[in-house]
Amino acid sequence: MTSGDSLPWPPGASTGVGSMPGEDPYAALRVVLDECPELPFLPELPARGPGAGLIGRGAALLVDLPVDLQPSGWRLVDRPGLDSGRARDLLSRDLDAAEELLADYTGPLKVQAAGPWTLAAGLELNRGDKALADLGACRDLAESLAEGLRRHVDEVGGRIPGATVLAQLDEPSLPAVLMGRVPTASGFGALPAVESQTADTVLRAVLSAADVFGLVHCCASKPPVGLLRRSGAQALSVDFALLSPHDDDAIGEAVEAGCGLMLGVMPGTDTAMSGLAATVAPVQAMWRRLGFDPAQLADAVVLAPSCGLAGASPAYARAALARCRQAARVLVEDPEGSGG
Repeated sequence: MTSGDSLPWPPGASTGVGSMPGEDPYAALRVVLDECPELPFLPELPARGPGAGLIGRGAALLVDLPVDLQPSGWRLVDRPGLDSGRARDLLSRDLDAAEELLADYTGPLKVQAAGPWTLAAGLELNRGDKALADLGACRDLAESLAEGLRRHVDEVGGRIPGATVLAQLDEPSLPAVLMGRVPTASGFGALPAVESQTADTVLRAVLSAADVFGLVHCCASKPPVGLLRRSGAQALSVDFALLSPHDDDAIGEAVEAGCGLMLGVMPGTDTAMSGLAATVAPVQAMWRRLGFDPAQLADAVVLAPSCGLAGASPAYARAALARCRQAARVLVEDPEGSGG
């Protein structure tokens, strides 16, 4: 295992997946800066409407692939519509807030975008089926997203020159894509499974385009950890509660290869909180099971909520991020769980 020196966050960092409740980008970012000072992220606020959700926001990054919002969802079209313009405007407002509040910030800053396979599973083609139904369209979509992500990362870096930008691709649909469980546009069938090698190649192309530290978040069950590592992800973000000892080999190989882990240890919606030890102990137990040096735990692992917090109350969202920060400090101070 690497020492963690190549990872862009300090030991004991915590962060969020991306989405937050509310509609005010300034208020959301202030919460992030308060509760995730070692690894802040650019908040996404889906409550503002479809243009601020995962697919609409991802579509806003596409280059030379116009989209518009139809009754059935976002669709690739011949000419951009008003909805795609609104999505780009919302993203620009978020960057305005970040530029103002992070003017003097130095350190890692995480931005998020829908990954190519989740976009392909969520966007419709002009003729009405999912983009996922056409592998040629999937490759075009990935190429457009790669260029859009590169431009987005460049803009964030230009607005916040002290930041070291990390690019996170959100791929909640990837397991369904690989297993052939994405429904057709009609809902009466499922689209064919995509081969692992094809998924790997497309994901690798998007990850490498931004030329920054890249990670992939997958909060679905059975995350394809090995595929994500092979695709070039430098960190893997997963729902810790959905992992099992059966995932140990893949997780261990990823850590051995120098990948960071972002483990979701807090539910994404309002839930009664148990004690701090109950949050930390399962992570320490996994690390012991994998046989790694406890002193490296806080270097390699970042704690976060299991998924976005858009569906949480503002009070819970802050409390969940605060609990992740407190738990991450325990990984520094008491990595073996001795209680000392």
